[in-house]
Amino acid sequence: MAGSQSLCRSCGGTTTPAPSLPTGPRGPKIAISPILEARGLSPADVGDAARQVIRNVERVIVGKPDQVVLAVATLMAEGHLLIQDIPGVAKTMLARAVAQSVGGSFKRIQCTPDLLPSDVLGEPFTGPETGGPDYRFGPLFAQFVLVDEINRASPRTQAAMLEAMGEGTISVERVTYRMEHPFMLIATQNPIEQEGTFSLPEAQLDRFLVRMSLGYPSLQDEKDMCQRFQLGHPIEALGHVTTPDVILKCQEAVRRVRIDSAVYDYVLQRVRQTREHPGVLLGASPRGSLGLVRLSQAMAAIRGEDQVSIPQVDALVEVVLGHRLIVRPERKHRWHEGADVIRDILAGKKPD
Repeated sequence: MAGSQSLCRSCGGTTTPAPSLPTGPRGPKIAISPILEARGLSPADVGDAARQVIRNVERVIVGKPDQVVLAVATLMAEGHLLIQDIPGVAKTMLARAVAQSVGGSFKRIQCTPDLLPSDVLGEPFTGPETGGPDYRFGPLFAQFVLVDEINRASPRTQAAMLEAMGEGTISVERVTYRMEHPFMLIATQNPIEQEGTFSLPEAQLDRFLVRMSLGYPSLQDEKDMCQRFQLGHPIEALGHVTTPDVILKCQEAVRRVRIDSAVYDYVLQRVRQTREHPGVLLGASPRGSLGLVRLSQAMAAIRGEDQVSIPQVDALVEVVLGHRLIVRPERKHRWHEGADVIRDILAGKKPD
């Protein structure tokens, strides 16, 4: 028996046989422990990773903590960001800082009226060495893409980005190419100077999860910025504090943040109010509902919470839904843009 001692026939000593394996019809059966699945990140882990990125970005972006947190939350929610503001308030620096903090590939597209879709997507060509078909990838094939002054690109070029923003793919000549993830498009536009620009169509605006502005810094923040940048711009020495693989795990963890049925009902109620408002020609789409849910999950995870609350939803309604509404032209004297409608809805004001 296994473990018992017996007399050795050769030397007369005692031996202890090795334990025998259970046998079956085709030989011994080996007991193998089950492989445990890799544990996903918790909301606390997501919060730790997000705070590292936020602190790193704030080395470059001074005095804008809310906007930095919102940009990182947009990344965690797998969304795209539209920054609408005047020149010189660090729109481009914010995009670069987020990309460098994550360590992902970064490309910049400077939009002009003569920019062609092939300048963004790339184009197929015949390889000179092999003579076979090949593809020259454009700047849109990066994990973080800055589209600077997007409203200066023609509608044709703007439309070339829709598939990448919506499905994460690019189709050229019946061939579909998948974008590398995480994939985030950060676009900027100047709302003041409109000469030589093309307004973004509703289909394009709807693909941006968040629209925000940075605004002027306070007097003290601007002084701190001047002192900090005296010897050089910190963006040049900004390193990464995490990796794209960690961000992918964070995005997966964000999807698992719990949302009660009452919170779902509240989100849909807010979206429904935009569609039924008398001053609105076009209300928020179902994509807006999904975006509000996902961004609320991301914001909860950044704070280390495992559940979405109604106050979190209310804090994000304007930045998620405001740019998706079209105000009736005859009511613009009352509501200049969709964000004005959202503020009235949140305040409980009855439309006149």
